[in-house]
Amino acid sequence: MKAIQKGFTLIELMIVVAIIGILAAIAIPAYQDYTIRAQVSEGMTLASDIKAGVAEYMAQTGSWPLDLQEAGVVVAGGGAADKAARYVESVDVVTGTIQIVYGRDANAKINNATSPGTSRLDIQPYVNMNGDVVWQCGLSNPPAAPATDNPGDGVVSTANATTLLDKHMPASCRTGFGGA
Repeated sequence: MKAIQKGFTLIELMIVVAIIGILAAIAIPAYQDYTIRAQVSEGMTLASDIKAGVAEYMAQTGSWPLDLQEAGVVVAGGGAADKAARYVESVDVVTGTIQIVYGRDANAKINNATSPGTSRLDIQPYVNMNGDVVWQCGLSNPPAAPATDNPGDGVVSTANATTLLDKHMPASCRTGFGGA
């Protein structure tokens, strides 16, 4: 009489372990990029009230606000570091352009302390022909002409100096999105 095999052979178990290893090697980097994008979106949320303040200041004065205070953002200590959150080190306004610096508990790939120069997202304002403020987020295309970063007073908004990698930004801030 034949013996009935019980359980799995060593080869079968090794194949299953190899398949799980391959799937993990693909999934882990994709998940890390997803979590980084979620952390970057925290900065976008913090900047939403500032965008409204910049647009309102521009509508009232015809020029860009020089800092957070002129943009109408009241923070406890009066500095950019006070407009922060778990993953965002600071949010500031420099001649209309909103500058978001990542740090604190952010992933090491965007944490300012561990990789200087790779942790900033800028949102630059432009004025379209109707006098509305339109935005260039990160590495996206600038708004279509005749939109300009000069509201008419001769002082242009601070140039966009985003240093985050394309894959770490929201889709609307990536290279080639929107604009002309």
